[in-house]
Amino acid sequence: MRTQRYLGSAARSVIFIGIATAGFAAVPAQAEPLWPGGPDIPGLPAIIPSEPAPITAPCGEKTARACLNLETNEAWLLDNGKVVYGPTPISHGMPGFETRRGLFDVDSKKPFHWSTMHHAPMEYAIFFDGDIAFHIGPIDRQSHGCIRMVPDGAREFFNYLNPGDMVQVV
Repeated sequence: MRTQRYLGSAARSVIFIGIATAGFAAVPAQAEPLWPGGPDIPGLPAIIPSEPAPITAPCGEKTARACLNLETNEAWLLDNGKVVYGPTPISHGMPGFETRRGLFDVDSKKPFHWSTMHHAPMEYAIFFDGDIAFHIGPIDRQSHGCIRMVPDGAREFFNYLNPGDMVQVV
């Protein structure tokens, strides 16, 4: 009788260990972390890709250090064709005062310029097509040909671009 109890107890133990082992073996593989060093959620893929897709600008000219897209009202700063800043919002010339498309070089820049033609301040002015310039201005309205920018964008462009650098407007 004692032997039967011992065998019954041993059999139950073996069955329990077998079930427990099978349960651990069936655990799904761990998912990628939600962020580097973040928690893993078993069975779910990571929702943040490990490497974000690079930002691209629509300009094809490799020598361009600035790229402007008049269709989307966006601008970028480039280094050998790779985006280093942007996109930043812009506005451009209204009908009758359209901003010209093309490849231009930066002529000059002034931290503060007063437009005698339009009696308006042009902070962080970068002239690139005669009297056409990048500068701080309201982006919700079109200009007389200049590229109006938000303050952060104008400051970044002013600090990055120098006379002789190429600007492509598409």
